[in-house]
Amino acid sequence: MGLLSLASSASAWYGYEYFMGKKVVSCNRINEEEYEGDVKGSSKEPYQVYINTIHPRKSRCNCPHAEGKRIICKHMVAMLFTAFPKEADLYIAAVEEYEREVVQREKEHNKNILKYVFSLSKAELRSALFNALLEAEERKRYY
Repeated sequence: MGLLSLASSASAWYGYEYFMGKKVVSCNRINEEEYEGDVKGSSKEPYQVYINTIHPRKSRCNCPHAEGKRIICKHMVAMLFTAFPKEADLYIAAVEEYEREVVQREKEHNKNILKYVFSLSKAELRSALFNALLEAEERKRYY
């Protein structure tokens, strides 16, 4: 859905957590593309949320992050997932697939490093280790 693609990764993730945590107090369908309701947040009173799935930039929330701005906040994402639970399933499946890919890339990278290390002679290995230690010391000074 367009609304989810316009949300930051943080808003998408926290919106998913709000959806899973049942923070959406009410979700009322206005028509095919519009929903409104209340979502619990950090304030005493729930935030008032309106989402438009066809024109996501028309969506609104009165939370401090989104009020008066054309920003998709976590409350809007939580409302979207409540209105369309299959979108939440697709979202979490994509996140999990991405995480599996990251792990696979890290394994491949580590395998390549190990292959490189074993290809070095003893002298080359000592030199590479010395340079790596110097670089680590230099980084420590700057950070």
